Amino acid sequence: MNVEITSLLDQDVYTQNGIFVGRVEDAVLDPENGVVSGLALGDVNRELFDQKGKGIVIPYRWVTAVGDIIIIRHLTRNAKDQRKVD
Repeated sequence: MNVEITSLLDQDVYTQNGIFVGRVEDAVLDPENGVVSGLALGDVNRELFDQKGKGIVIPYRWVTAVGDIIIIRHLTRNAKDQRKVD
C-alpha cells in the first residue's frame, strides 16, 4: 500500500468493526527499507489501551485501508489486558 506519509498524519484510526482507536500523530519509519513501520497514535481509546503515557505505536502491518480514515485489523476488547497484541 503506497501512500504519502503526510496523508497519514492527523487521520483517525478505526478497527474494521468501527471502533475508534486513536489519531495519528506521527509515522515511524524503517530507514533501511524506506517504509513506514508503525503509526504513533495519540488521543487513544482508553477502553482498548490502558496506557500511562500519552499514546501508543501500532505496527503498520495492521493497516488494511487508508482514505478519509485509517482502518486496522480489529482488536479484541481486552487489548489493554494483553501485553502484546498480534
